[in-house]
Amino acid sequence: MTISTNKRIGSIDLLKGLVMVIMALDHVRDYFHKDAFYFDPSDPAFTTLPLFFTRWITNFCAPAFSFLAGLSAFFVGRRKNKKELSVFLAKRGLWLVIIEWTIVNFAWYFDLKFRTPGLLVIWALGISMLVLALLVHLPYRAILIFSLVLIFGHNLLDPVQFENNMLWSALHQAHIFEFGNGIKFYIDYPVIPWMAVMSLGYCFGRFYAPNVDPMRRRKTLNLLGLFSILTFIIIRGINQYGDPVHWKEYDTFIQTGMSFLAATKYPPSLCYLLMTLGPAFIFLANSESWKGRMVSFFSVFGRVPFFYYILHLYLIHVLAVITGLLTGYGWKLLVLTDWVIMIPDLKGYGVNLWMVYLVWIFVIAILYPFCKKFDNYKLNHKEKWWMSYL
Repeated sequence: MTISTNKRIGSIDLLKGLVMVIMALDHVRDYFHKDAFYFDPSDPAFTTLPLFFTRWITNFCAPAFSFLAGLSAFFVGRRKNKKELSVFLAKRGLWLVIIEWTIVNFAWYFDLKFRTPGLLVIWALGISMLVLALLVHLPYRAILIFSLVLIFGHNLLDPVQFENNMLWSALHQAHIFEFGNGIKFYIDYPVIPWMAVMSLGYCFGRFYAPNVDPMRRRKTLNLLGLFSILTFIIIRGINQYGDPVHWKEYDTFIQTGMSFLAATKYPPSLCYLLMTLGPAFIFLANSESWKGRMVSFFSVFGRVPFFYYILHLYLIHVLAVITGLLTGYGWKLLVLTDWVIMIPDLKGYGVNLWMVYLVWIFVIAILYPFCKKFDNYKLNHKEKWWMSYL
């Protein structure tokens, strides 16, 4: 059995859509959860099990999406030569960086003065595409080695610290730069680990080549997924390498377990990537033949991820402004001069965790028909070149 070069792989759209929907839960929590102003939801000393897993499950989003972006680049490369693919990735990468600093930044803050710019997830995807635009000219084995060396070895750079060095922060050391006059520059997504995740996804495209038997692909992805999870457990258990923050024992087994799972995201440690990519491999391995309404529902978001991403940010922020007005906080959420949970005047604002889930469901329900309509438009207008940027 072979796969046509023009046929979409349903499991990829499904996983992409699933992580996009889960991602919205984290952003709703940021803007609506009352406790977000007081403690880190991943801190075992203060959090609860439901809150911890509300935050923990969203850890799968950025690694899976970055990996799938690389996989999608491989599929684009089936229709283009190396030069054309390289140009496509470079243009799209630059586009994403520009979007991060404009449309996305405004969505987070609604601040026309742009006093809190940052290098966040869209930036990381954009720079990763620029790097991949160069890597695609190398032999497959060289790209794979590059990816694995960075993923498994980048934590060796953890002791290398440069105070207030923006270049190094953009590469590997997450940092917040303060310039006075209320201006902050957030670097939450250093690119070294992320570009390796995307290039690894590109390498995995080989498993979806037309001559690869689906059963062989399923077996390989399952084995790689199990290997990743087992390697995470071993490395995390040794507690020496693979994450700059070691887990520790608490008074209860549950707290200790949460500490074990609370791998570092900024930048993503080896343990973090093994913990999140392993289940993604297993999901891809076993979901190719899934059908049904729920599969179709999530796949819609997976086929229009950029469109959905922009809409969901604006919708969540608008709903937060409305909530602020209704709960006596006025227009304080309309123009944010810092990350929402960092503003002292907003302490006390927000709702409990179960209400956060209701808001999340409402957001997804509102966005679905718009995404469905845009998905149909893309399907019926493949001749429009600019669609590839949305």
